[in-house]
Amino acid sequence: QVQLVESGGGLVQPGESLRLSCAASGFTFSSSTMSWYRQAPGKERELVASIRSAGGSTNYPDSVKGRFTISRDHAKKTVYLQMNSLKPEDTAVYYCNAVGVRWPSQQYNYWGQGTQVTVSS
Repeated sequence: QVQLVESGGGLVQPGESLRLSCAASGFTFSSSTMSWYRQAPGKERELVASIRSAGGSTNYPDSVKGRFTISRDHAKKTVYLQMNSLKPEDTAVYYCNAVGVRWPSQQYNYWGQGTQVTVSS
C-alpha cells in the first residue's frame, strides 16, 4: 500500500520558518523523484521543489529559490521541505509527490493528502 504522509504544517508569522516532512512507504523511495507542490485557494497547483533520486539534484522556481530547501533521507524514506523567510503568499496546502518507473516500464505518480501552511500576522 502506497502512502505519502505529510506533516509539519501550521500557522506562522511572516519571516518565520517551518519544516515539512513526508514519510513514504509502499514503493521504491530511493529511485523516485520526490517533489513538493502547493495549491492556494483559487489557484492551480504549482511545483515548489523537487529532488532527484540519482545524485540528489534539486530544482526550485524563482518564487522560493533561496528560501526553501528540499532534502531527503533514504534511510528514513522521508523527504523534507525547509521553508525560511515565509511570506503571506506562501499560504497554501502543500502536497508531497513521488514519481518514478516501476520495473519494467510502468510509470507511477503518487500524492500525499496535503498539509496546510498559513503565513499571517
